[in-house]
Amino acid sequence: MKPLIGVTPDFNAGDRKEWGGREPTYFLRARYVRAIEDLDGIPIVLPLVADLAARRRLLTQIDGLLLTGSGPDLAPEFYGERQRYKFRVMSQRRATFELEMAQLARAADVPLLGICGGMQAMNVAFGGSLYQDIPSQVPRPLRHRQATPATKLSHTVAVAPGSLLRRIVGAVKLRVNSSHHQSVKTVAPSLIASAVAPDGIVEAIESPAQRFFLGVQWHPEFLFERHRLHRLLFEAFLRAARRRSS
Repeated sequence: MKPLIGVTPDFNAGDRKEWGGREPTYFLRARYVRAIEDLDGIPIVLPLVADLAARRRLLTQIDGLLLTGSGPDLAPEFYGERQRYKFRVMSQRRATFELEMAQLARAADVPLLGICGGMQAMNVAFGGSLYQDIPSQVPRPLRHRQATPATKLSHTVAVAPGSLLRRIVGAVKLRVNSSHHQSVKTVAPSLIASAVAPDGIVEAIESPAQRFFLGVQWHPEFLFERHRLHRLLFEAFLRAARRRSS
């Protein structure tokens, strides 16, 4: 059977003119949905329910969880810092939903794939921290907001030996796209870094204790159609979800 994949949407609480204006609005870029559907999964866009019991029930209905990227950033208060730079903050509703769903998914061993902001949420959910702004806090960083379209590759990452990511892609290095100004600073104690950019920025994290609990800082949903190694990420995620469903 095709696995059911819960996909987290972005959320406008009523303060973004470009997405629903004053009317609270869910929205999601179709590439996430298409990647799951094209590779033989069934994507389900999740409502950002606030009740813990409702969140638990949602998790029992899906075989895998995809935490997507976001334009706004996770508020620094979630990792014990004050906001040092001007940037748009993610809605409280989405942030609390994703942080708790990551914790619930790990406790239930539900396969989880986090992309860009989704990876950052995974790290914060388990006690890690973030660079609030890479250009301001990291000496001589790469350009992590590429000028070219996200369908183009930007820089390499080194993949850690023995990691789930290495087993999936079967490569020591991987070329990725890049569209972020925040990133993992301190990796959560129970997670490991499984890919690093040449400037030291963590580009993937995972939990060795789970069947599939992986976050990547890049956007494979823009690359899976043309680049085999990025398609392998989604295929491995869906395989893990399919095993859970059966």
